[in-house]
Amino acid sequence: MPPRWPSIERSQQFHLDFHVPREELDAAEREALELGAELLQGDGGRRGFRVYLDPAGHPFCLRVD
Repeated sequence: MPPRWPSIERSQQFHLDFHVPREELDAAEREALELGAELLQGDGGRRGFRVYLDPAGHPFCLRVD
C-alpha cells in the first residue's frame, strides 16, 4: 500500500536515497523514469537531489554524490 503523508494510517514505511555522481544525475533520472518512476520534485540543479515515487507509490531520491 503506498504511503500518504501526513497520515498515521498510511505512513511512509522507508525512504531510499540513491547517490549518483553529479554528471550522471540526468542519465539516472532517465533510467528511473523508464523503469516507471514518477518525478515528484526536481531541484532545478540547486539542491542536489530529486524526489520520485516508484511504481508502487513509495518515495525515493536521487542525490548528488
